[in-house]
Amino acid sequence: MAKRSKRMRAADQLVDPTRIYKLEEAIEILQKCPPVKFDQSFNISLKIGVDPKKSDQQVRGTVSLPHGTGQKVVLVVIAKGDRAKEALDAGADFVGADELLEKIKGGWTDFSALIATPDMMRELGKLGKVLGPRGLMPTPKAGTVTNEIAKAVKEVKAGKIEFKVDKTGVVNSPVGKISFQQESIAENVKALLSAVNRAKPASSKGVFLRSLYLSSTMGPGLKIDLQSMLVA
Repeated sequence: MAKRSKRMRAADQLVDPTRIYKLEEAIEILQKCPPVKFDQSFNISLKIGVDPKKSDQQVRGTVSLPHGTGQKVVLVVIAKGDRAKEALDAGADFVGADELLEKIKGGWTDFSALIATPDMMRELGKLGKVLGPRGLMPTPKAGTVTNEIAKAVKEVKAGKIEFKVDKTGVVNSPVGKISFQQESIAENVKALLSAVNRAKPASSKGVFLRSLYLSSTMGPGLKIDLQSMLVA
């Protein structure tokens, strides 16, 4: 059994693994854990009541977090002509067409989001093996396949994120940084929960939002009292 570090043992002292915490209390505890040399991310793991093996129970959508994730967004736009200019003017980091497609085909994925115009999807679709496993393939449902390039770029840069249920029925997502104010983290978490709840498939029966854990990058995971949270 691996020996736990002094920092992790100190963090353990702050947490009761048998407790279910109110959201604000959990945020406070994680922020009190011994610091590390970087601004850790807050992340949630939300278990939902679906069977991901069924095509009619896939849960996927987008949400604009009120305070963003705090993560630097490196945004690529695949577009030509006027749409490419719009993307650059709106703040995209990399904009192009054939040259970027070739670069991605060669394995380049040093970016966090990808937007494309519909006319580029035929070629971009050929790169599914590169982009798919990394969650970078744009989709119309996520608003990342669009001719409204400037709007899409600004939304992603402002904190719009995509969520998707994984094969175990869990939605994992960043919700901010350890340096954020407690209220900002709480508002981000509630916005994400509301968005996931609105994406509930009609075929899902019983309790939909089942359990929620909040953690920091180098900290413990705390179970959150979902019943105490109002989810619109």
